[in-house]
Amino acid sequence: MSMQPPSVVQNSGQVLPAGHEPANLGDILERVLDRGIVIAGDIRVSLLDIELLTLKLRLVIASVDTARQIGIDWWEHDPWLSSRARPPVEPGPRDPEQVEAERRPRVAARAERRAARREEWDEFDA
Repeated sequence: MSMQPPSVVQNSGQVLPAGHEPANLGDILERVLDRGIVIAGDIRVSLLDIELLTLKLRLVIASVDTARQIGIDWWEHDPWLSSRARPPVEPGPRDPEQVEAERRPRVAARAERRAARREEWDEFDA
């Protein structure tokens, strides 16, 4: 049995083993978004062994679907990023006649309660 060297593919001046094609930027981006990538780091600023500032950086790069699969969905609840998370918009100025019509029964009920209290006090004073 004779051993043959693996075949090679020559592409734009590069010699690569067969089966390994160069990945373009689109392929790399698709893989990163499909699987996700985490970049973490800490930056510390110290002066004479006294820590003045610490920045903890955590960066997750993933597609929306991948992020949801791993439990990240904060953008759905952020009112700046999602219309579903925004509180309902207050209605515009209302018709003054409608406001007055809604207010009349409350005012009348309050007046009746005051009149009933006055009658109680009048009976008490008599």
